[in-house]
Amino acid sequence: MDSSKKFWRLSSEAFDQRAEEYDRWFDEGELFGIEQEALLRLTTPLAGPKVEVGVGPGRFAAALGVALGIDPAMAPLRLAAQRGIAPCRGIGEALPLADNSCGAVFLLFTLCFLENPQQTLRECHRVLRPGGHLVIGMVPAESPWGVALAAKKKAGNPYYRHARFRSPAVVAQWLAECGLTVTEHRSTLRQAPGPPVVFEESRPGLLPEAGLVILVSEKGKAANRQNLPATAAGG
Repeated sequence: MDSSKKFWRLSSEAFDQRAEEYDRWFDEGELFGIEQEALLRLTTPLAGPKVEVGVGPGRFAAALGVALGIDPAMAPLRLAAQRGIAPCRGIGEALPLADNSCGAVFLLFTLCFLENPQQTLRECHRVLRPGGHLVIGMVPAESPWGVALAAKKKAGNPYYRHARFRSPAVVAQWLAECGLTVTEHRSTLRQAPGPPVVFEESRPGLLPEAGLVILVSEKGKAANRQNLPATAAGG
């Protein structure tokens, strides 16, 4: 490893070099359909303009009506542009957006690849309008799927070797600290990791067995601790 490289270059390198391969993954099996279903069933009204940070090839952005996609890797951005997403090269820790300019920001399965996730959440708060929402999709570190991906990281998987998986409780605490109130959770992928993966519907709430959870948080309201996971509310 070249220690002189910025972390964002290291964590995005595989996605840049293998953009076509990664894009094809979305058409293989049921995982993308499971993730997409959970996102589309959110009940929180999400206003525009909508931005996705870590847009990759634009699969989620295209499904969710996102206009602008930000990513440090150029090859995936070119694929996103082919799907009608306006591409912008940038990193989450320093978003190239004006204060209070977005109605919704999506951070989907990107948090684990960030060098400074707390700074990125502060940046998301900065660019959101009052009443705007941040939507985070993540694989909980303590879930069976998180454990399986951590094993892939240890084995040197090119996509996950720089990933750092987090607990939803920790992320919820970070959100509260930067002024974002969690207002909705959704959980899915309750089946064991590994093939075959069968389609399943998501459920509202934060389920401990879920391999994929979504946290929706809102800017501009005082933190409501009853909306946070119990482990986060307790510190």
